[in-house]
Amino acid sequence: MRYEDRLLRVLTYIHDNPEGDLSLDRLADVAAMSRFHWHRVFHAMTGETCAQVVRRMRLHRAAGRLVREQTAVDEIGRDCGYPNPRSFAHAFRASYGTSPTAFRKAGRLDAPALLQRTGEIKMHPVEIRDHTARRLIGLPHRGAYMNIGEKFEAAAAMIAARNLWGQCGPMIGVYFDDPDAVDEKDLRSFAGVEWCGDEIPDGFESTEITGGRTAVLTYKGPYATLKTGYDALYGGWLPTSGETPADAPCYEVYLNDPRETAAEDLLTDLCMPLA
Repeated sequence: MRYEDRLLRVLTYIHDNPEGDLSLDRLADVAAMSRFHWHRVFHAMTGETCAQVVRRMRLHRAAGRLVREQTAVDEIGRDCGYPNPRSFAHAFRASYGTSPTAFRKAGRLDAPALLQRTGEIKMHPVEIRDHTARRLIGLPHRGAYMNIGEKFEAAAAMIAARNLWGQCGPMIGVYFDDPDAVDEKDLRSFAGVEWCGDEIPDGFESTEITGGRTAVLTYKGPYATLKTGYDALYGGWLPTSGETPADAPCYEVYLNDPRETAAEDLLTDLCMPLA
């Protein structure tokens, strides 16, 4: 088995079993390697320990559920691998800078634009930039946009395993459907990275982002609350801008690394191509 395949098996297992046994011994079994050697291989290929990846993935899933669901906080914690509410609250605060309850409350205040009363949309500055065309390599995703992280993890692991980062630009997500108009299970997206090489590497798919005038809102904060930025872009800026969106999907450019950056300091360019 190739090391790339071992890594992908482990990442998929973590995503599919957030509440299960994700100990180093179990993940080494999934990788079909010894505990000692697997830990070194995993860290060298991803830049994180197994424990760091498990914690980040579990809390990312929890954050998304907190702002999307009415499920009890403690139940979400249990489903994401934290049977003790205090340990869940401690881990969440360490990563997101606030308690799960406060995070949920802030998310509820940032309701969809059409449901807010006049004046309640949180505004963000928007710039119009001329973007060049980009070619991406990556993996397609179908289903809830909040679950695209699994494909980003897999794409990054494949790039690292083949030492391709030197031919890549930033990570970019392309979102082809309106989540308010398309059933969640049918949402189409693409987890990619800008590709500066020639031939598309085996195992990857590719997609193109056309260049041109683009409205860009730089959002600061956790990925789970990005909808706040889209509400400001569509519900606040666009109606008074005099601009018309192009017949092309929005995309997100991730400006820093979630492995090394606190959730509240993550920066994401939300990009809307213009006609």
